[in-house]
Amino acid sequence: MSVKILSITLLLVSMCVCFHSSEGTHRRHPGRIPPCCVDVTKGNMTAAVVGQTYREQAATPPCVKAIIFNTKDGQQLCADPDAQWVKDLTAKMRKV
Repeated sequence: MSVKILSITLLLVSMCVCFHSSEGTHRRHPGRIPPCCVDVTKGNMTAAVVGQTYREQAATPPCVKAIIFNTKDGQQLCADPDAQWVKDLTAKMRKV
């Protein structure tokens, strides 16, 4: 009888561990939302930006306040929203 109890206990513990670890993954990257920016580029990266759109990210730890651009190599660029080049580029994009 104790082997059955031990088996059931191990099964329940395994299920709890699996559920807990998968829950953490969904919280960090729900659906198709990309991971957030935890750091920003301060140097002028205007030449790397493509397209006429950007996305604003609020500061919600561990994420930082950022403007997110798409780049020529298909990546996302996390930029400092207070940098002058970012202000100029977003203003230009809003006019288009």
